[in-house]
Amino acid sequence: MSILSIFYAVLFNVATLVLVVGVANKIRRYAKTPAPLKIATTPAPINNSGVLWRMVREVVYFESLFKSSKWTWIFGWAFHFTLLLVLLRHLRYFQEPVWLPVVLVQPFGTYAGFIMVAALLGLWGRRWLVDRVRYISTPSDHLMLALLLGIGVSGLGMRFVTHTDIVAVKVFMLGLMRLDWQPLPTDVVLLVHLALVALLMLIFPISKLLHAPGLFFSPSRNQADNAREVRHISAWAAALDKRP
Repeated sequence: MSILSIFYAVLFNVATLVLVVGVANKIRRYAKTPAPLKIATTPAPINNSGVLWRMVREVVYFESLFKSSKWTWIFGWAFHFTLLLVLLRHLRYFQEPVWLPVVLVQPFGTYAGFIMVAALLGLWGRRWLVDRVRYISTPSDHLMLALLLGIGVSGLGMRFVTHTDIVAVKVFMLGLMRLDWQPLPTDVVLLVHLALVALLMLIFPISKLLHAPGLFFSPSRNQADNAREVRHISAWAAALDKRP
């Protein structure tokens, strides 16, 4: 096996470890962070079932973004939905045999890549063309969009421009999962695509992309507006009340 294959095998093992441990650690910190006040964004539900329904609408439909900016909602929702289809399509590289739902999503995932790239261009253009958004945009915002765009374009390039040996790629990925490293094709576009994916995995735990799990721990979203009915006491305050 070539040094290049060994390098990418080590790279993806390290990237996977960083991604899993990093995200798990962030979720642990989110869960332990106290919420001392009732700060539910109104109009808010007044019971837990209402909070659950609100979270479903936020996760699936991006309700608050829809109310805030229709153009941003169009690009944002299109990107996240097509990204889901693309990720589901890529599950075939990690399964043998491939599950039927993954087989069925293949044609949709293929062409969803075009919409994903178009949505990313829209989100990036917004950071340049909208004054108030350009003012608060940082270099990391632009670099993250460039990274995602690079992953999307290189993926489409392998599918429609310079084809790669996807059977060998699958063997390589299955080998990583089974701790049985296999040779990796040396196509330039494939190597660029995989390097960008690994880079995304490495920086994900310290990036703004953590809004994905962070949404579920946002007090403005996961709290019921029942301050008049129930006294809200954070965990640390309750511990102080119990002291002798």
